[in-house]
Amino acid sequence: MPVDPHSHVPIYEQIIEHIHGRIATGVYQPDEPLPSIRALALELLVNPNTVQRAYQELERQGLVYMRKGLGVFVASNGRTTARSKSEEAVRERFSQGIDLGRSARLAEQTLRSLFNRTLRERPSPPQGHDRSSSDKRASS
Repeated sequence: MPVDPHSHVPIYEQIIEHIHGRIATGVYQPDEPLPSIRALALELLVNPNTVQRAYQELERQGLVYMRKGLGVFVASNGRTTARSKSEEAVRERFSQGIDLGRSARLAEQTLRSLFNRTLRERPSPPQGHDRSSSDKRASS
C-alpha cells in the first residue's frame, strides 16, 4: 500500500481510501483480518497512531470491526457498505461536474460527450483480486 507523505491528502485518509477500495472490490473479504496496526505502521513507515486513526474511521463507517487483542476485521457487510459509499461519492462528484457545466451553459449533449471522452481516456484499474506481496504476508 503506497502512501505519499508529500500529498495534500493526510496519510490516514490515504490509508482509508486504499483499504476502502480493497474492501469494495472484494480483495479483503468479510471477517478477514487486516494487517495489525503495528505491522502496517512499520510497512508504511508511519506512526501507529496514524494507522489507528484510519482503522477507527473505517470502523465508524461500518467497513471493519475491532476485537481487542485480536485485531481488525472486515465487517460482514463491508463490501456492500464500501461499494455504496463509493457510488455515493462518485454520484456527488458527477453532480458537481454537471453543476459546473450547467453554470457554464454547456449543453447536455456536450456534458455527455465530455463524460464519455474522459471515461475512454482514463485507464481502467487492473481487474481481479490479486494481492500485493505485502498484503499476502500481512494476512498469513
